[in-house]
Amino acid sequence: MGLRSVKIKRIQRVVKYSLIALIVAALAITAALVPYRLLLPAVAIPERAEGEMRVHFLDVGQGDCTIVEFPSGDALVVDAGDGAFANDGYVIRYLKGIAPASLTLVATHADADHFGGFTEILRAFDVEKVYLPPVGADTSAYRQFLDAVRREGCAQDTLARYKSLLDGSGAYAVCISPHAAEETDENESAAMLYLAYEGVGVLLASDASAEREKELLEEYALSEHIFDSGALTVRLSEVDILKVGHHGSAGSTSEEWLALLQPETAVISCGAGNAYGHPSGETLARLFAAGAECYRTDELGTVVACISDGTYTMNTQYAA
Repeated sequence: MGLRSVKIKRIQRVVKYSLIALIVAALAITAALVPYRLLLPAVAIPERAEGEMRVHFLDVGQGDCTIVEFPSGDALVVDAGDGAFANDGYVIRYLKGIAPASLTLVATHADADHFGGFTEILRAFDVEKVYLPPVGADTSAYRQFLDAVRREGCAQDTLARYKSLLDGSGAYAVCISPHAAEETDENESAAMLYLAYEGVGVLLASDASAEREKELLEEYALSEHIFDSGALTVRLSEVDILKVGHHGSAGSTSEEWLALLQPETAVISCGAGNAYGHPSGETLARLFAAGAECYRTDELGTVVACISDGTYTMNTQYAA
């Protein structure tokens, strides 16, 4: 092989590896600027009917993620799953399918199965406001979440009783627990939200235990107006749909709690074959005795409540 041929081959190798390096650098820059999950196809979700509010209980395994799609087109993401690769992708694809006009995030609890997916949502979407739980967690995952909130420059607030969100359609959400932002118990300070629209009430119980349920029952017995936030009324005795507490664990959803709520429908968010045995047989028995029809994400996948004209329907085949 002549000297000229050797030089040509060396030049070709240099050009080849330089091109590879440029491509890798370009991909890295693109990934930093544009979250790759936004390149994934949106979940095929039927168009929301005029004047309809939809509450999407997403199947994110052993975690919580509820998306409230207000009639105005704005959306409230209450928890976002555990941050696992597949769950993050599904939540972002689902939000792409909804295409909300604006987005607000609510972290009800500082356990990773509630806030884990928010970091990627913050990267992928413009978020108007983030509500944080009163009690945080000294973990790298939670610090990463807080760093993402600060980095994106979102408005922030801490969840506590009477914090509310009012949609232009008249739909609203009110936090009824914890009582104050100074609470210190992580589970007991899990935020409980009451949603209402056109006479239909939805209660999202997060990880609150039977002990917290008892405290709320005692307060409500003093006055049914005790959880009202200004003109926004909270009627626990008029709950139609209950998002069951703590993935259906035996330590939540007490008989006394169900006697007050008397929900027609119960939704349990849990993972198939989870190590905790959720939902527990005791909780399922209590729900059955209370006459509630149960929808489980481990068996049915994502469940959607469609609310309009003072009534609602439950759908288990909404998303393709």
